[in-house]
Amino acid sequence: MSTGEERDGVALTNLDQPIFEGAGATKRDLVDYLDAVRDRIIPVLRDRPLSVVRIMRGQDKFMQKNVPKYTPDWVNTVDMWAETSKRDVTYALCDSRRTLLWFANQRAVEYHPTLVRADDLAHTTHMVLDLDPPEGDDFGLVVRAAGLIRETLDTAGLAGAVKTSGAKGIHIFVPIEPAPMEDVAAATRAIAARAERLDPDLATTAFIRDDRHGKVFLDPTRVGGATVVCAYSPRLRPGCPVSYPLDWSDLGDVSPRDFTIHTAPALLGTADPWARHMPAPQKVPADLIAEGHTIPVPRVQAMHEGKRRARAKRQADGS
Repeated sequence: MSTGEERDGVALTNLDQPIFEGAGATKRDLVDYLDAVRDRIIPVLRDRPLSVVRIMRGQDKFMQKNVPKYTPDWVNTVDMWAETSKRDVTYALCDSRRTLLWFANQRAVEYHPTLVRADDLAHTTHMVLDLDPPEGDDFGLVVRAAGLIRETLDTAGLAGAVKTSGAKGIHIFVPIEPAPMEDVAAATRAIAARAERLDPDLATTAFIRDDRHGKVFLDPTRVGGATVVCAYSPRLRPGCPVSYPLDWSDLGDVSPRDFTIHTAPALLGTADPWARHMPAPQKVPADLIAEGHTIPVPRVQAMHEGKRRARAKRQADGS
């Protein structure tokens, strides 16, 4: 049922329906939240190929990369090669309030921009460490692991900004000067490996889940064309939490559940902590790049290890 409401030329429909089961929020709440934070979320989305996680009534959630055929012609787009599907994908660029509202009305809950800009697809703009807790949702462990990353960055002469992932973990963004993606990926692996060595009982770089043994996973694989949920984005999880920027000193005093589409606008006020805490772009240290190039690419290493274990299992079963 259409409500007849309109904002910035976008017709808004079915605003009083729940976003999804367990959201504790309606589509109106989603639209109101995104509109309230538009001056903070649009700058981190602007000029970046965007994937969104949508959920339609009575359907499972899905990630939308390619824009649908009914996308308005005023939504800017860019074509980008997708390695997984081996084809060009037409991504939206969310660079205006009108586009953001259109996505909200499409029931786009999560916003996952790339780490490259549309006008320079060859260079990533940030190194990202994605910290995931072990089973049990222990945010305190993730906070301690974030301290390892910060210590490693400090030692390397780098600085980063931190935010909750909006789920169970933490994202650390390190803005960098343009560098080849392979070097950025290598340097990110080196940061994770150095942090792991500081406390191997707490943190691990093991890509295979069964090899983590109750430790926090330091994931260095978000590079280049990969996406990361952006600051201020809602998450499609119970209670509709958001990915919320924090000062490093506040990490130990909060829970990711503190920040939802209902609570975040009042907590933010007029502030933009993501912009305030983000350092200027930094040169990637040569020693990090060199060290990282000696570390296997996690996904490739995990693939080979998985094949090795499968062969070993088949041999054991046949003996």
